[in-house]
Amino acid sequence: MTDTAPDIAIVSLDKPLEDIADELGRSFAEYGFAVIRDHGIPQDLIDRAEASSKAFFALPEEVKRSYRIEGGGGARGYTPFGTEKAKDAEIFDLKEFWHVGRSLPADHPLAQYMAPNVWPDEIAGFRETFSELYAAFEHAGSRVLEAIALHLGLDRQFFAATVEDGNSVMRLLHYPPLGPDAPEGAIRAAAHGDINTITLLLGAEEAGLELLTKAGEWHAIDVPPGGLVINVGDMLERLTNCRLRSTTHRVVNPRGPAALRSRYSMPFFLHFRPDYLIEPLASCVSADDPDPPAESITAHDFLQQRLREINLA
Repeated sequence: MTDTAPDIAIVSLDKPLEDIADELGRSFAEYGFAVIRDHGIPQDLIDRAEASSKAFFALPEEVKRSYRIEGGGGARGYTPFGTEKAKDAEIFDLKEFWHVGRSLPADHPLAQYMAPNVWPDEIAGFRETFSELYAAFEHAGSRVLEAIALHLGLDRQFFAATVEDGNSVMRLLHYPPLGPDAPEGAIRAAAHGDINTITLLLGAEEAGLELLTKAGEWHAIDVPPGGLVINVGDMLERLTNCRLRSTTHRVVNPRGPAALRSRYSMPFFLHFRPDYLIEPLASCVSADDPDPPAESITAHDFLQQRLREINLA
């Protein structure tokens, strides 16, 4: 059964963070998701990014594939349709995507963890548009992390150092129209959890995004126009000893006329810096916890472990 989850927080980032922190925290603890209004990403930038994304995915297949980086784990450039699979899934997702990551100078201490970006020559302004959008996502994400820190009783700037020069990735997603040749049982994005710290998603207004509740029920996420969907990733769940949930979610196939058109979205996977040691916060560990806290692991090692599980490394 699928219906709409009515209690997911929808908050404005224009409000003082102290006023929304606990509402966000409650939503992240129960659902792993929240929706942000007034997030500060300019609409004209979003419009330019959407146009550039559509223009790239409309290029001939051989042109797009020329930007695939073999052995790169999909971290930069193009990943073709039929590549990524959700953890434990037997069938690939019905999507193709492009990744933009952080650009660091060659002598930066973390440069070894982040490959240089590649940019398509065929789309005018592509690099400039998505470099600007990447920065705007980072700014919005830092505000959300401040609110999370306040909810957890931490210094509001606690997360600033943990994500400084982090391995964050912006994904341009294209779900093509559903054709008769789609594999039996395949959907646009099979049930999965995100690896990173938090995810910020633009383009979720169109129906299809669903989350799995604690009761084992699928709920659609209703997003107001211009809303930014935020969800907790596995890294933040691990850091908070499961106080904030990394929730299983999926993008289901539409029916009727919607099945015959493409769907586009732009998630930003905000990551801790690669050398950050993820170990449960002392304030989130209790003698009453049913399971012992997870072992410490660096963000880089955790990322590599999970990328292998989804066929990207």
